[in-house]
Amino acid sequence: MELKFGFIGAGNMASAIINGILQANLTKPQNILVSDVDLGKLTQFAHKGIETTQSNLTVAEECDYIILAVKPNMLEDVLNEITQAISRNTVIISIAAGWTTVKLQHFLPEAAKIVRIMPNTPALIGQAMCVISDDHTLDEDELAMVVKLFSCLGEVAFAHPEQMDAVTAVSGSGPAYVYMFIEALADAGVQQGLPRELAQKLAVQTVLGSAEMVKTTGEHPAVLCDRVCSPGGTTIEGVYALQKGNFYGTIMTAVENCAIKSKSMS
Repeated sequence: MELKFGFIGAGNMASAIINGILQANLTKPQNILVSDVDLGKLTQFAHKGIETTQSNLTVAEECDYIILAVKPNMLEDVLNEITQAISRNTVIISIAAGWTTVKLQHFLPEAAKIVRIMPNTPALIGQAMCVISDDHTLDEDELAMVVKLFSCLGEVAFAHPEQMDAVTAVSGSGPAYVYMFIEALADAGVQQGLPRELAQKLAVQTVLGSAEMVKTTGEHPAVLCDRVCSPGGTTIEGVYALQKGNFYGTIMTAVENCAIKSKSMS
């Protein structure tokens, strides 16, 4: 008997996960069921041969793995709606920020199998960072399936539950910080006389290549930064301006504020 995967919520993240599953041939479209109150959002899935419904309860009753892909402020209502339909064999996967495993357990049956995961939006292009909280209640086979599912979206890592707010602040929200940096770098290029299209291309590829350098070499970013800074050269003048403007401190404060907000939501 083939497993059935259910998605409550038909937004961008649900779409990303489903596309990853189908591209990796982990299951067939007919083994996926998606629910959402918005019929318009469900249309994109129906066109792919995926079953859709406006009933969250139907997903809970029919699926073996249920991905809760709704906004954090909507999750309590969804859990109250589906909790009676959750069986001992149902695996609940939550990707909601601020919802700890303990908080999820409060709204679900005592024997419920729960795992909390924090992905990020690059999942839409298969370049996600997905972090699994290691206080899950899954057995080895179930966890292996979850890892396989989210590996379709990019990288997978594990973290302790007390680290998940920091995970949210660094990788969950991190793309927003990076987009802002790319925008600022491109704007600076325009200010210096570059055409917008060229300035953005330079900024994007520079960020992409630099990230790949850190990943490929395994060296500390400070070491790689130092190699770009020739004595008395141009780069060190830019680095000096960033340090003078508290570049590091501002980023660290942004992450701190995000983590505090995540903790308050839990």
